[in-house]
Amino acid sequence: MTHAHTPAPTPPRTRPWHGIMVATALPLREDLSVDYDAYAEHVAWLIEGGCDGVVPNGSLGEYQTLTDEERARVVRTAVEAAGGDGSRVMPGVAAYGSAEARRWADQAAEAGAGSVLLLPPNAFRADETAVRAHYAEVARAGLPVVAYNNPIDTKVDLTPALLARLHGDGSIVAVKEFSGDVRRAYEIAELAPGLDLLIGADDVLLELALAGAVGWIAGYPNALPRSCAELYRAAVAGDVAAALPLYKSLHSLLRWDSKTEFVQAIKLSMDIAGRPGGATRPPRFPLTGEIEAAVRAATEKALAEGLN
Repeated sequence: MTHAHTPAPTPPRTRPWHGIMVATALPLREDLSVDYDAYAEHVAWLIEGGCDGVVPNGSLGEYQTLTDEERARVVRTAVEAAGGDGSRVMPGVAAYGSAEARRWADQAAEAGAGSVLLLPPNAFRADETAVRAHYAEVARAGLPVVAYNNPIDTKVDLTPALLARLHGDGSIVAVKEFSGDVRRAYEIAELAPGLDLLIGADDVLLELALAGAVGWIAGYPNALPRSCAELYRAAVAGDVAAALPLYKSLHSLLRWDSKTEFVQAIKLSMDIAGRPGGATRPPRFPLTGEIEAAVRAATEKALAEGLN
């Protein structure tokens, strides 16, 4: 079974944070050192496969386990692999302290990146004053800041009202919305009409695209970029007839992006699809048992259906 359909026209990409920005998995060698050559090849392959750019040093890129030297080199490698086009690179700059996050934003600017992705303070349950100060400090680096709302992991919820204040402060240009609550899209649009909505979880892609999202910070294109790009473009064009069958076919994979094991799941799917996925650094360990079997079955089914 293949999905034959005339692709929807690609929406114009007028900002560095628009379109499909893949939160890249990071290939590791057997000794768990970073394989920068494989990473560079992966970035180029994603762009060639219809994705607009990459987000290095996100959670999927295991940034928490990287040394400072590794983290900086990953950003430089991504910019170079994107043909030196920094508008295609949005490094994650999350850190425990605002000063460190600002340093990573400065490093991203120095490397030529076009925007950055920033979690709220994640060392404690920050209140609104602390959150606004955190984003204001990182925005001073001069790059557009995309807020990352992940209340599940950070315990800090960037509510529509708080996002509107951050946008009013001039601290953020967009939000990667990962709460899973698609109703928020409409409230964000009402409270902050100039704030761009980016799909933050793969398994609510269609719902948020139809609600007006202008980008997708994506996980599963690491394994299946062309099919994911086709899905995204149909969804943001409002072409439900094209998008829905593809969404249904991919959803058994896309939902892994929202689960605790998302890094290992996406890397396993990459391995099965012939991409350099490989191992993860501890404390993440390879999938086993029912979870591994479920990811493997869903990936093999998608590949058998001609998804790629």
